[in-house]
Amino acid sequence: MKKQNNGMKSGLYYVLAVLAMVLVVYFVFGPNNTQSPDITYSKFSEQLKEGKVKGFSVQPSNGAYTISGEYNSKQKVKSDGLSILGSTEITTTKFTTIVLPNDSTLAEVNALAKESKTDVTIKPESNSGLWISLIASFLPIVILVFFFYMMMGQGGQGGGNGRVMNFGKSKAKEADKKANKIRFSDVAGAEEEKQELVEVVEFLKDPRRFLEIGARIPAGVLLEGPPGTGKTLLAKAVAGEAGVPFYSISGSDFVEMFVGVGASRVRDLFETAKKNAPSIIFIDEIDAVGRQRGAGMGGGHDEREQTLNQMLVEMDGFSGNEGVIVIAATNRSDVLDPALLRPGRFDRQILVGRPDVKGREAILKVHARNKPLADDVDLKVVAQQTPGFAGADLENVLNEAALVAARRNKKKIDASDIDEAEDRVIAGPAKKDRVVSQKERKMVAYHEAGHTICGLVLSDARVVHKVTIVPRGRAGGYMIALPKEDRFLMTKDEMFQQIVGLLGGRTAEEVIFDVQSTGASNDFEQATAMARSMVTEYGMSDKLGPVQYEGNHQVFVGRDYGQTKAYSEQVAYQIDEEVRAILNKAHAKAREIIEEYHEKHQLIAEKLLEFETLDARSIKSLFETGEMPKDVTENQFPSEKAATFEEAKRAADERDAQKQAEEKQEEAKETKENSDSKETPTE
Repeated sequence: MKKQNNGMKSGLYYVLAVLAMVLVVYFVFGPNNTQSPDITYSKFSEQLKEGKVKGFSVQPSNGAYTISGEYNSKQKVKSDGLSILGSTEITTTKFTTIVLPNDSTLAEVNALAKESKTDVTIKPESNSGLWISLIASFLPIVILVFFFYMMMGQGGQGGGNGRVMNFGKSKAKEADKKANKIRFSDVAGAEEEKQELVEVVEFLKDPRRFLEIGARIPAGVLLEGPPGTGKTLLAKAVAGEAGVPFYSISGSDFVEMFVGVGASRVRDLFETAKKNAPSIIFIDEIDAVGRQRGAGMGGGHDEREQTLNQMLVEMDGFSGNEGVIVIAATNRSDVLDPALLRPGRFDRQILVGRPDVKGREAILKVHARNKPLADDVDLKVVAQQTPGFAGADLENVLNEAALVAARRNKKKIDASDIDEAEDRVIAGPAKKDRVVSQKERKMVAYHEAGHTICGLVLSDARVVHKVTIVPRGRAGGYMIALPKEDRFLMTKDEMFQQIVGLLGGRTAEEVIFDVQSTGASNDFEQATAMARSMVTEYGMSDKLGPVQYEGNHQVFVGRDYGQTKAYSEQVAYQIDEEVRAILNKAHAKAREIIEEYHEKHQLIAEKLLEFETLDARSIKSLFETGEMPKDVTENQFPSEKAATFEEAKRAADERDAQKQAEEKQEEAKETKENSDSKETPTE
């Protein structure tokens, strides 16, 4: 149907273009052009008497007679028509005039022609003039209708089938069961979340089992959680598993340029879903239209609020919503309207959080299905090395590892490739070509060694995994400390130890070089935020007591507008003093550790200057025995010994040339074998 409409549009366009061209040709080359100017009848009769006219023709046209003729020589005449050049005096050999259709005039013209012996030609009346006049009359109207039709077609493209009255139609698309190949088996690390959605799918397939016991299926399921945790992937799996119509739409698709379109599209979407019930509606990024009402600072009509009101009515209003289940996804559930989250609308709010170590291992196994892994790759170890990573981060790690392995001309992904991929995702690619002075390089080495020593001495819950002075991203160097196990709670002592570890870098600079550099800015940012949260959110201050001052982070500016803080200026001063006291205490503890373990701190820094990167085994050996492991080589981190662009390009060209030479050898070998088989005599 859409192709037919496009064909009609293009056909009408070509017809109008041809008509316009005909009119242009007529007006340029027709009888009213500048080559045949119009003259008065008196002028014509005068010139005819004087014998200046060589010949003329008489033709009936639109109730009068048109006389078109030619002079014996060029004449300067005054044209009655409009002159383009601004002058009515023109020189021409042709002329045109119009006479009245009566017998006396024709007789006079005939007599003058006989007297001056001028040739006269009589022509029949032409029908083309009638058609041209009709086209000239109706063409402007047709053009206006055509442009109005095209304009309304463009304006209604957001609706159904591009029609003007369908801009209020929903743009939701029914999922193609054949194209969507994602199933619940492709979603790992979210077992509880899958079970909740499996129950929804089972109800739609066999509702009697639930209805017999008096159960009511949830009207809506809200998937909330950080970005990259697999909310949309879960919805795709539901679409792949469900044997019912599945309509997907984004929250931003409801609201466009026309007022009231959002509410109209919501109505149309639910009407379509109800006609095909049981069915599922999936709204991605519902916070685009589901934001809390009345939270802005200004007044006036808000189109999004009308869309939200219509959605509230459709999900659980007066008419009901039988057989339609709404699944929505958002990572900003804190901004959604409370009326949208109540039972009866979104009965289930499923938190799709970051996976634990077991979930990360399962996710890695799913994404490693089509990737050849070497024997030294243990996905369980990779899962332990990536705490806090979401599903999208883990997929990116394996993809980066595959790219690194291909860049190194490997057939399989080994442990060094995955280690490099983790560093790339965390801090960015290594900037080996950056020019760093020896003084700055030494300062960075002692800075990172300070973090390492504090982490080794204090951290019971965290293990130093890696330390490097190779620049990556904005960091001149960094130290990675991983938790021994996934934890969801932290004690006051553990948070204080982390602050001590963060301040260890600056403290090492002060102890060794007696300077303060800008390299510790990010350390201070993290340490200050952690100390402030200890005081204002977690009640870990002896002076201020177990009181929460800043726990509820308000996302709307308008709600707190004109309201006073929840605490006085005196308490604000005490909060600042307590945060400063925690940081000063942690700074003193870090100085005490670095001065006590001065020799080991210096040893780790020297080995960093030599090897640039130390892994967990090397760090532990240096701290306990003072020596590097015997099997550690300088080339254990090949990605951080990166070549320049020219060297890398040269190596790639050499690999390509070698590959082409091998292919040519294979072709020559096959050609020789084929020729040998042909020359073999047959009996």
